[in-house]
Amino acid sequence: MEDLQDKIMDAVRYIRGVVEMKPTIAIVLGSGLGSLAYEIQDTIEIPYGEIPYFKTSTVPGHEGKLIFGKLFGKDVVAMQGRVHYYEGYTMQEITMPIRVFALLGVETLIVTNAAGGINPKFKAGDIMAITDHINLSGNSPLIGPNVEILGPRFPVMKQVYSPDLIVLLKKVASELKINIQEGVYAYMPGPQYETDAEVKMLGILGASAVGMSTVPEVICASHSGMRVLGISCITNVAGSTETSHKEVLEQAAKASQTLVAVVLDTINAM
Repeated sequence: MEDLQDKIMDAVRYIRGVVEMKPTIAIVLGSGLGSLAYEIQDTIEIPYGEIPYFKTSTVPGHEGKLIFGKLFGKDVVAMQGRVHYYEGYTMQEITMPIRVFALLGVETLIVTNAAGGINPKFKAGDIMAITDHINLSGNSPLIGPNVEILGPRFPVMKQVYSPDLIVLLKKVASELKINIQEGVYAYMPGPQYETDAEVKMLGILGASAVGMSTVPEVICASHSGMRVLGISCITNVAGSTETSHKEVLEQAAKASQTLVAVVLDTINAM
């Protein structure tokens, strides 16, 4: 059986055989937020199914392809859709793209998601800059033999979300007259939504929002030394009896224009 490093290198070699550019910025587009990909110019698209060891999403709202191109003269790669732990994949499988990005030369990861609001001051449609996270999955993508070419055996998870990028995001948003919330993102494995007791627990733990993605990807990005900017689109109130995936996608679509504007101007200002 090939080890993780061999799998990562196989995927890197395949991509380099298709795309010559070397992206320095990677963008992960969460549920209902894939429209940002249409802003990328001079694109080359690669479906996940064509890349060795990349898995395809089974979730509506996640198209499943890498889009390479340019934004404001910068070489970027966007993940239009992601795969999740709750789909039955391993932590190593869902974070394979991030590992590959590291070896392609990506220095900055911008990761977006749709999340449920825990902070009672939040409302659907708010945008939250992630300042920290709480991993409640009981698992880590770094379990197993360490891939030394990517990072250390015991990486420090302090200031994983780059403070300078959060400052830049807020500055850009202020110029656009868009209010940006800040808070801690709690990662629950799903796919079920949270119970009332779990929502109460998350509030006590200091979480402002909760979702079923992002944290495994951010752990791997931090392990590889990337700067990380995490952004949540608050699509519902966590614990609401009316919450459904359809509602999440609809709210994300409504907020997408605002989120796209903020992310684009932030990339332009980098």
